[in-house]
Amino acid sequence: MRGGRPIRVVVVDDSSLMRAMIRSALSGEGDIEVVGLAAHVGEGREMIRNLDPDVITLDVEMPGMSGLDFLEKIMTLRPTPVVMVSSLTARGTETALEALSIGAVDAIAKPDSPQATAAWGPLLRDVVRVAAAARVQRRAVRAPVARAAAAPPASARRPAAAPTGRRMVAIGASTGGVGALGQLFQVLGRRCALPILITQHMPAGYTERFAGRLATETGLDVAEGRDGEIMRAGMIRIAPGDRHMTVARSGAGLIVQVGGTEPVSGHCPSVDRLFHSVAQAAGEQALGVILTGMGRDGADGLLAMRQAGARCLGQSPDSCVVYGMPKAAMQLGAVAEELNIPALAERIAAQGSAGSARHAM
Repeated sequence: MRGGRPIRVVVVDDSSLMRAMIRSALSGEGDIEVVGLAAHVGEGREMIRNLDPDVITLDVEMPGMSGLDFLEKIMTLRPTPVVMVSSLTARGTETALEALSIGAVDAIAKPDSPQATAAWGPLLRDVVRVAAAARVQRRAVRAPVARAAAAPPASARRPAAAPTGRRMVAIGASTGGVGALGQLFQVLGRRCALPILITQHMPAGYTERFAGRLATETGLDVAEGRDGEIMRAGMIRIAPGDRHMTVARSGAGLIVQVGGTEPVSGHCPSVDRLFHSVAQAAGEQALGVILTGMGRDGADGLLAMRQAGARCLGQSPDSCVVYGMPKAAMQLGAVAEELNIPALAERIAAQGSAGSARHAM
């Protein structure tokens, strides 16, 4: 329910069979109401304008205009939570990543067998419920920031910040994190010389493509975390989708550790698992950042980091797609300051200046 009434959904799909399947799946428990069924983008545009839905489900392959192009128009002109439902948006595909980077809250595949359909209905309902609680951002506001920061003037690449003694940055994110991290690194560019470790809630197979996409878009050293890798200046590592990533001391330096599949705080990989390890291995020499996401994974770990002396920041409520994880961390007293993505990038840049990096290795 949303404000005491059912979540109102418009379904946009050129297959009459899929429109009927989606309506049937969403109507299964009474808290979601399908208020419109559109067979093409033009019809969908009119329904969205007239019905003002809480959530839109959208296919990718559509006549006249692709679902991704329509998604971009929605996020630019009338930001509304969108769930991509397509045979092309199985989790981990390039199309799914593209949709998430444009602004979709989630992307799921259509069922490919009668057996898969039974489990698909509850999954779709859960995804739509999360989307209904999301606060999506207008794409036209975000894109200029990223473009302007992609090639900063030479004077901006090495900020004149005093050495901070930081050795690393740890970041946790979930729902909305794909877009948030993309924007963060576009704004940050090469201004942070510290190693950065990221746990983003993603299924197996997703994170390698996501890391490759970030590397291509930003030109930065982004990859999946590798067990035993020595942490070095400028590296950005993302936890594999089916294993935890942590940090440990190795002599005078720090190394990445990857392993373990048991859920922690309900997740694998877990933000809490990363943050707790950072508290122990780096303590006051670390910077922790918790971004948009549902639930509370990362809140306890960020508190441990702050208690160990680390600087801990959270994403501001108005800039989150889902203000869940940062809210839980704030309520625990784990967050010293809440900032939007460009401001978070500036804080990271200031902490990770060239002067600091000499102290980090």
